[in-house]
Amino acid sequence: MTLAARIKQLPFTPLQLAVHLGTWSYLALLAFDFVTHRLTANPLQALQQRLGLEAATLLLLSLACAPLSNLLGCRELLKRSRTLGLYAFMVSVLHVLIFLDLDNGLAWSFFTQTIAQKPYILFGIATFLLLIPLAMTSFDIWKARLGRNWKRLHQLIYIIAPLAVLHYALSKKGDIFRLQGDIVRPFVYGLIVAALLGLRLPPVRRFFASWRPRIAVLFIRWTSPRTAKVDPQPTSRP
Repeated sequence: MTLAARIKQLPFTPLQLAVHLGTWSYLALLAFDFVTHRLTANPLQALQQRLGLEAATLLLLSLACAPLSNLLGCRELLKRSRTLGLYAFMVSVLHVLIFLDLDNGLAWSFFTQTIAQKPYILFGIATFLLLIPLAMTSFDIWKARLGRNWKRLHQLIYIIAPLAVLHYALSKKGDIFRLQGDIVRPFVYGLIVAALLGLRLPPVRRFFASWRPRIAVLFIRWTSPRTAKVDPQPTSRP
């Protein structure tokens, strides 16, 4: 039995395994670092920041599935988009819980004072609140019940992704608008969001869809075995 046939018999596709193992292994490593005191001098803050970064990363990966599916013609990417989005919501819940409970002790007066001192938290709250209806209606039963409204509702991702990056950028010690401080990663995330949103524009989608057959041909040529050409040996006559 060939390797491709064995892969098809697995209950999970390689892409599914990559999504699940990648997310849970990162969370397990983060928990291990927290338990073994391998984080910074302020472990709760470091844990909260790394969870927030992981949530933003998963959200961008979910946003990238549709453009990549349009470019590569891989329909499975659309299925993995929902998984990545749910993982992004799960990690963001952990991020918010640590901020509310472990960091602020559910003291709402201190919480409001923190928001007044750090306005970027408002962008994080807006991002989290907008993620809730998307996570709740991400299942097929809600897709059937809502009909066309389901697609309209999930277009909120076009607002959520920029808000998440803005929340992350303003939380860093730097000024992204003046290009000062710790802004490299937020700037890269902002460029990725802008590129992914641009790839969803109808003219851009049609352009890349027209290139899909050419990319498929190049991929087949690159992966197909190459046979070496052997020059015919001249035959000598007696």
